[in-house]
Amino acid sequence: MLAEVHGEPQDSGSFRRMCCVCIRKVPARNAKKKGVFWGIEVAETLRWHGWELGKEMIKHLILKNVHEKTQKLSYRCPSTRFFFTVFPQPITLSPGMSLTLPIVFRPTEKKEYEDSICFKKAEGEFSVTLRATLPHSCLSLPAAVQLPICAVHNVTETTFLVRNTGDLVTAFAWETPSPFYMIPDWGTLNPGAECRVKVGFQPKVAAVYDVVATCWFGDEEKQNRTIQLKAQAKYPYLRVSVTEEEYEDAQPGKFQDVLCFGSVSVGTTVEKCVEIFNMSVVDAPCRIERVKDTPLQDQIFFCDQLHAVVPAKGKLVLCIRFQPQRAGEHSTDYFTITSAGGLLQTVLKVVGSCKGPLVSLHQHFVDFDWINIGESLMQILKISNTSDVSAYYQFDIDSRGSVFSLDRPCGVLEGTTTLELKVTFRPTHPISYHRRVVCLVHHQEPMYVDFFGTCHSDTVKPAILQARHLSWYRTNMVRGLTFYPPDILSVMLKDGKLQMDEKGALMLPLEIPQNEPPKEYFEANSMTEYFYDGVSSDLALFPPHVSISPSEYDFGHVLLHKVEPFPLCVTNHTKGTITVAWTPSRNSAFRVRPEICDIPPLKSSAFRVLFYPTQLNSLYAAELESFAFYKVLRHYSNIEEGATICPSWCLTVRVRAHTFEVEREHFIPQYILDVPKAFPPVYPNTDTCCSMLLSNTGTSLITFSVDKAACRSVLVKPCSGHIIPGGHQIFFLSTHPVNTVSQQHVLPLQLNSCPGYTKEIALQSCGESFVLLLEGDGKLYFKPIYIGTSTTRMYTIKNCTRLPMVFTWKIHQSDSKILSVSPTAGILQPYEAMAQAWTFTPDKETKYLLRATVFVGRVNPDPVSPKRVHYALRIIGEGALGTIKAQKEHLDLGNVLVGDLQSCSVVLLNDGICSLKYILSVEQLITGPCDPEEVNSDPVALELEHIRGTIPARSKAFVRVTVMPARRLHYTWSIKYTICNTTATDLVRTEEEKKPLCCIIATGVYPTFCITDACSAGSASGISKSHLWRLFSLDTLNEYLEQDPTPDELTYRVPTRHSTCLTPPVYTPLLLDFNFGAAPVGSEPSLVVLLLVNTGVVPVEWAFLFPSDQKMDMEHWAEDADFSPHELNHMRIQDNQLFSVSPKSGKLLPGQEESVQLLHRHDFIGTNHLPVLLKVSYGREILLNFSGVTLEQDQRYLHFASTKHLFTPIAIGTSQPPTQIYELYNGGSMPVMFEVQLDNIVRIQEENFQHPVFVCLTPRGEIPPGTTGYIEWIFSPLEARTYWVIVPIHILGGESALITFQGAGYDPNTIGDTATSSEVLSPLVFPGSTKLTVPEQAVTLSHHRICFGNIPDCTKASRLVFLNSASENKAVTFVWRISTCKDKRALKIAPESGVVQPGESIPCFITLQPSGSAFYSIDLVCEVHIHEALVQYKRGLKEWEREKERQAVEFTITEKDLGNKKKPKLPAGRSSDSAETENLPESPAVLRKYKTLPSIKNHLMPILPAGHFERRLLDKEASHVWVKPEPPKPILLHLGVTARSYSAEDFFSNFTSEFPKYFLSCPSSDWPLESKFVDGTRDRDKMDMDPKWLSLAAASKQELQIVTHILTGVIRGLLENTQFHDAVRRNLDEPIPYFSQFQCKESAELQDTEQCSTIFSRVSASSDLYPEKDGERKEMRQETSPKNDLLESWERMSEILHYEQLREQREMMSRQPVLGNLVELVLENTLQNILIEASRGEVVLTAQPRVIALPSSPFPRITNPAPPASKAELLAGQCAA
Repeated sequence: MLAEVHGEPQDSGSFRRMCCVCIRKVPARNAKKKGVFWGIEVAETLRWHGWELGKEMIKHLILKNVHEKTQKLSYRCPSTRFFFTVFPQPITLSPGMSLTLPIVFRPTEKKEYEDSICFKKAEGEFSVTLRATLPHSCLSLPAAVQLPICAVHNVTETTFLVRNTGDLVTAFAWETPSPFYMIPDWGTLNPGAECRVKVGFQPKVAAVYDVVATCWFGDEEKQNRTIQLKAQAKYPYLRVSVTEEEYEDAQPGKFQDVLCFGSVSVGTTVEKCVEIFNMSVVDAPCRIERVKDTPLQDQIFFCDQLHAVVPAKGKLVLCIRFQPQRAGEHSTDYFTITSAGGLLQTVLKVVGSCKGPLVSLHQHFVDFDWINIGESLMQILKISNTSDVSAYYQFDIDSRGSVFSLDRPCGVLEGTTTLELKVTFRPTHPISYHRRVVCLVHHQEPMYVDFFGTCHSDTVKPAILQARHLSWYRTNMVRGLTFYPPDILSVMLKDGKLQMDEKGALMLPLEIPQNEPPKEYFEANSMTEYFYDGVSSDLALFPPHVSISPSEYDFGHVLLHKVEPFPLCVTNHTKGTITVAWTPSRNSAFRVRPEICDIPPLKSSAFRVLFYPTQLNSLYAAELESFAFYKVLRHYSNIEEGATICPSWCLTVRVRAHTFEVEREHFIPQYILDVPKAFPPVYPNTDTCCSMLLSNTGTSLITFSVDKAACRSVLVKPCSGHIIPGGHQIFFLSTHPVNTVSQQHVLPLQLNSCPGYTKEIALQSCGESFVLLLEGDGKLYFKPIYIGTSTTRMYTIKNCTRLPMVFTWKIHQSDSKILSVSPTAGILQPYEAMAQAWTFTPDKETKYLLRATVFVGRVNPDPVSPKRVHYALRIIGEGALGTIKAQKEHLDLGNVLVGDLQSCSVVLLNDGICSLKYILSVEQLITGPCDPEEVNSDPVALELEHIRGTIPARSKAFVRVTVMPARRLHYTWSIKYTICNTTATDLVRTEEEKKPLCCIIATGVYPTFCITDACSAGSASGISKSHLWRLFSLDTLNEYLEQDPTPDELTYRVPTRHSTCLTPPVYTPLLLDFNFGAAPVGSEPSLVVLLLVNTGVVPVEWAFLFPSDQKMDMEHWAEDADFSPHELNHMRIQDNQLFSVSPKSGKLLPGQEESVQLLHRHDFIGTNHLPVLLKVSYGREILLNFSGVTLEQDQRYLHFASTKHLFTPIAIGTSQPPTQIYELYNGGSMPVMFEVQLDNIVRIQEENFQHPVFVCLTPRGEIPPGTTGYIEWIFSPLEARTYWVIVPIHILGGESALITFQGAGYDPNTIGDTATSSEVLSPLVFPGSTKLTVPEQAVTLSHHRICFGNIPDCTKASRLVFLNSASENKAVTFVWRISTCKDKRALKIAPESGVVQPGESIPCFITLQPSGSAFYSIDLVCEVHIHEALVQYKRGLKEWEREKERQAVEFTITEKDLGNKKKPKLPAGRSSDSAETENLPESPAVLRKYKTLPSIKNHLMPILPAGHFERRLLDKEASHVWVKPEPPKPILLHLGVTARSYSAEDFFSNFTSEFPKYFLSCPSSDWPLESKFVDGTRDRDKMDMDPKWLSLAAASKQELQIVTHILTGVIRGLLENTQFHDAVRRNLDEPIPYFSQFQCKESAELQDTEQCSTIFSRVSASSDLYPEKDGERKEMRQETSPKNDLLESWERMSEILHYEQLREQREMMSRQPVLGNLVELVLENTLQNILIEASRGEVVLTAQPRVIALPSSPFPRITNPAPPASKAELLAGQCAA
């Protein structure tokens, strides 16, 4: 499987050959593609294939009528001679009918032909293509193939079809770039056949692949088709995750993935799983391998899955089994998970331990005391298993032939259980019995128990054997005294040759063996005692007292009644006479004769074993038991001291036989053999043992025997015996490896005495020596490290043996402060690798070469264990110094939002050779307009991602820095560092070692924006910009937005639904009014567009939050059902959307602009108020009170922006105080008459010594609907203080209002008047914004506000404004409107009207010529109409007026009218200026002759404001009334013009430096006489405090009518007077007076003289300019005419006198104002022309001056050249050019 993943597929050539024949025939070509042309179904193309030269081929073209009507058509024959058909004739096709038209093709050359046949119908023409093609090769394949994403070194495949669409059998071959391949890469396709090609992708590098594969085909002419192969390769990433708890002893340095099985029972299998996660997006093949260090026989961890594919973003569950075989062994193994290509390798460590049974006997002996012969006694022996592993046990005793019997001599002891065994004592002879019985346990060492008891008869009563006698016996045996009979020992004891120790045992006298203490008995190892018994082994722990030979015997095959006895030899090795007594067996076939026999000292005696079989074809086996004892012990009277009692010795013989006939098959043994594969590992020359379990699962007896001669290197015990049905036999095997070479042991185990049932048991044994593997060949390298710091590196050591070992590291004392290791000592389990942490701490700048030694030895050493082995480790390191630098020492974060987080990275550079551990610290400095003591207590607003870290050598590190300024101030943070030194513990020293690293600066800012422009539309279109700013308090709003937010405003930093009630809580102290004004009910909504500009340096997120936007969504049961009237009103306004904002929220980048539309609907009468919260995220929070008034249709109402008006401060003592205005807006549909009550003003005048402090120049007036009216005031303070007056303003038919007017006077001596005046107005042009437009606005103004600044009286100031067309295809007409007559005289606009073509810009000159001292705030309105709509309106109006005149003189008399005898009823009104009529059903163009048009009917309607969109239904005859065309609705563009005019004297005194910039057109005395006020100011059109003017202004309506009637009569009389007409006509015929016409005769002469003087002045000027030339001229004159000196002098004197007269006249004329006005006018027109030409692109004002090089003149050079041209002349020439 791995080969398939990493390499090419196996036997790809055969696979390609197989795929080459995987070709299928596709169905025939699709039916001809048909089309339907006007109901005729016909094939779009008719093709000829397979044609031959010289032959005709006919194809039929079928035309079918698929329409429901009969179709008629005709056709034209093909244009070429190669295609022809029948002669054209008309075709008629009924519905559903078809016509077959034969087309004949007659080729003359072998080439492709193409023609068409054309069909013609009444609806049009259509054609059918005729095409004849040659046979050719053509393959069809997709343009591109996208393969699935693939892992590197993996393979992905996909298929595509290659189809032969040609007419020939085509062979193809692929050229495919690597890493793609094609299968098959060549082949042959029949015409119409197709082949499925497999494309494979096997990348070696992760990349995006986009290659082109080429398919070559064709025989004669090679052709190719390309296909785009696209694929993507990525690196896989596998991660191993252990599902269980991690191994406690896992070292964190190397092996983090540890699978721990824990303690597992021996012989069982446990399976656990790990998960392999694929973190990549590609399928990842992987390979699971075991580390090859583990021998095959020791492999107890198994994984069946060797290869797998982990799906993308998925996981693979890997199962590992643990099968321990040896109890008490700790196992470790390693598996590697390797991805394809070996790119990634993960090591998985698996550990586990094997636990076996823990069986123990509750007592080590069973004492039966004494009983009489023929009796029996039973005792309880408890055996327990404290482990949870089941234990197989067996007592090595044949209960059938022994005096000691157990009820369950073998069995299974379950885990954590205790079993009570019954031991029965049935003596057969009156002697003392003792037998040491071994208890064998599988997977555990054997245990011993002593059975003893005494039997008495009537005549024989031996001494009673007790437990202390056994203890004394074992001590005496160690001391070599048991080979003497008790009687001899007693004599020796009496003679003093023996003594008794403190325990009662015998010993030799101390003085005989000098300096040797008496030997003591120590319990030997049970396994050693079991094997070294002197019988199965030649070695014995103690020399035997009595021996029997042989210890086992096999009778083999015997016949019934023909069995030869088997001799036994029993040898007495003691120095006393012994008696041997055999235990008779009642049911045994084996007997020993003699049964009792005495054997002299050091003699032997023979016995015979008799066998009496009773059945044929049977197995026989038994253990014969005998007891040997000193003969002197037969009676207790022979024993004087208990210490001399010697227990009996038990001798056993194992015998077996069978009676199977020769040809009879022996019983087939049914068994289970549990045997290990190898002996437990041990060191050389050490015994190793293991157990083996043979279970009899059959129903018959099993006999066994082991041929010891076949394998003498292994000791087996027992070597022979029998197993009862259901029982088992536990074997112990022992060997003694002498070296580390592995040995193979084969033990033949014969069962049932049949050679055919021999089982060969194979085991391996090997001696293990100390082998420790050091990583890196015993070398450990440390990178250079900073002096005084420590570095730690993990170093791995591995135990390469099957035995655990103890390791201990030794480091030289002088190197202990520089080098250390953890852990210094420990235990390494078999094949375990351990990662240790080595720490290197240099103390000086030098290179180090250190040495360490590791000693390894046995875990439990004994005297015979091998010596410890040591390994050397070389450590190489270096101590160095280094510093840290920042890549940028100064880092400017710019502007950071207060309360927000700003992050950046500080790059730390380490150019040294060692890694540096550092600690960073920050110092903060706050500067700006603040209290230093207050800001010093602020916490540090800079946070480091980590203050500690390490930078590797010659590298850089990134430290994430996060700042969060808390104030709108300038922050400076200084970052310092300290190199970590493990030896530096003094904090003071650490502070001194701080080194500067970098400096970070930032400025805390709040998000802010401002309102830069506002415009209105709809019902509010008549509101001027200045008035709109006051209605919406935009100046105050901008001031609030510039301020810092309060902490309460930042309760919710972003728009949040936080309120649980309909009226949300307010967290801001700021409240502003957004007043939409007033409009009649049903009128167009009031639309106000605000331009929001982000004036800050950070993005701004803003939102207009209505009360519903701040309320949380709650369940209905949680809502409060009781609403206050205030809440109900808010709900009504929001539900009906009386106020709306679009968009309600947005985001502005720095410098970005966005328009917001505020809308107020006038659907309900009354005043509406709604609190709307303007929320700036992380900034200000301002509560806006949206308010608007909706009026009734006939309600008279004036909208006051506020009830308080502030006049501009005026200096006391001003001779001509300026005029100031107060604006009133009429938002209703009716004109409003107002009157100002002047009582309080008169009272103020009386209080100020009759000085007119407040003067109202417009006490009454009328304001049309939808417009703004002005009340003019003069504020003239008498003292430097604040004046105020409450003035009632009465509205005729409406409600009155009390307005407080307030003004402040100041002393110019204390406060500079110039400074104060300059603060009022500055001569700047405010550009506004051309982006702020209302819907359907086709023209924009280049400026929305013009400020002329401070200008003197009697001067002119001009500004240029452009009307820019915003439409691409519509021309517009504009007309400028000025509201008041005073403004019309002071302000001139050129042009006042015109047409703006699409994409054109029209320049408009605004000229202000103030008269008097005043404040000018003029709202210029530009009415814009679509030109086409206006022309259509005028045309319709003209037709309507013509029809109206016709109906006025024409009438129709019908019989109905004669019968009724009633006069015709005329329409109610004839006025041509009717406001509204009904629609006319028919156009005048379709009226028939003699039919009278409907009557034109006018209705007097109230004047509606601009933008009114509702129409009313008239009477029932409205459908018969011709509607008077309504003018198109204009778009109003407001241009605000502001200025302040001063008298010439005041302007000169206040603005002396600015005075020369203005031209005074005429002196003050030349102005016409005007009415003057008491303070010296004048005004033509305004009312003053003169009683005559006041009386005229206060005249009643009747008085005004009388005056009007009188003036009408006077004017009518003048119009009827013919003499007056002639006088006027004569005045019109006179030429227009110009300045030259006003001169007299003297003036004419003066003009001639001036012309002459001009010539003379040039001559004199040239003389002055060129004195040397003049001198030369004089000399020449003297030479030529010396006689005419007197005449020339006289002529020259007369010229001088004439020149002086002309100069005086010219100076006198230059001082005339008329000439100055003329010059100013010419200059003004010139400049305007230049600006207009520049705006059109005709003149480039910023172009560089051009120097023209003229060719040399052919004329001779003039000796007296003209003076050089001045700069003015050069500039004039450039402008002319």
